[in-house]
Order: sequence, then C-alpha cells, then structure tokens
Amino acid sequence: MKSILITGAASGIGRATAELFYSKGWLVGMLDLGLEPLKQISMAWDAERCWAGTTDVTNAEQFGAAIEAFVAKAGKLDVLFNCAGVLEIGDFESIPLQRHQQIVDINNKGVLNGCHLAFPFLKQNPGSRVISMSSASSLYGVPGFASYSASKFFVKGLTEALNVEWARHGIAVMDVEPPFVKTPMLAGKQARII
Repeated sequence: MKSILITGAASGIGRATAELFYSKGWLVGMLDLGLEPLKQISMAWDAERCWAGTTDVTNAEQFGAAIEAFVAKAGKLDVLFNCAGVLEIGDFESIPLQRHQQIVDINNKGVLNGCHLAFPFLKQNPGSRVISMSSASSLYGVPGFASYSASKFFVKGLTEALNVEWARHGIAVMDVEPPFVKTPMLAGKQARII
C-alpha cells in the first residue's frame, strides 16, 4: 500500500488531499498543530490506513520524530506533501515584524525541515516524491503579499534545485502553484485582495 504524509492536514488543501488519497486506497499520515481536528477527519476511516500526529514544522526535533513515527507504521514513505503554511495580507509595513517572521518560518523552514528530515526514508524508496505547496505568487512578487510571495519564491527555488539533485536517488521533487483557493486560511481576507 502506498503512503503519503501531509503537513497542515487539518484544513483546506491539506485536508482535501488527505481525503482524496484515503479514497484512493493509500495509507494517509496527517500532521498538524492539534490532534483533535485530525481525529475528526479520520473518525470513519480504517485505522490501518490512517495515522495522525502533532508537530510544529519549524521544530526539527518534533518534525523528525513525527516522520519517524509515521514511517514506523507505514513501513515506507512514498510521498511527503509539505502543505503547512500561513498567509497575511496587507501593506508590508502594516504587518507586525513578528508575523512576517512567522510566515517565513512556517512556509520556508517547514519545507526545508520536511525535505531534509524525510530524505533518509524517501531515498530508500525509489520513485518517491516530495510535493510542496507553493503559489502562483511565486511567479511574481505580489503587492499586499510581500512576505508570503517571497516565501513561495523560496519554495519554488528549493523545489527546482532538489528535483535535479535528488534525481540520482529516484526522488521526484515538485511544487503546486495555485492562485487563490477558497480555504480557511483565506477566509475573511477576501476584502483586502485586489
């Protein structure tokens, strides 16, 4: 049975991905900050085909332990989906510095940690993949999304480099670059979108 581990799986694209892969017969691992939303998603699922854990993707020790725990259940890692991310919309100077730093930490450090920590498991499984959530705003810096847009440029650059580097290990690395998607992350922010 193929396995996928998804960060940011409690809502939005992460949740939809978990539900899709479960419906296709995969063993689905879900990670997020809280366990309760993940339990609710998988309440009616076969316990043999799902796993849920908590982690802060910016904390390498926690994230590494979560990856190891999932692989212990699954026996292998076919796909890592780096989906955890945050967004703040507004003029650059109107957003507190701490929030800018949080955007960079989660959107960049989370992907960097995920790739690095999952690599030993991915390379044992030729044909494995890393998919990271990027954005259409990685193509051109978007006003009102300065830090978010910059963070997605990082994801795009890391993805392109690792896809070439890790080809020798049989690991494909790719990103997804959607425009606006109606998710809880974007809820209540539409009025600011130009």
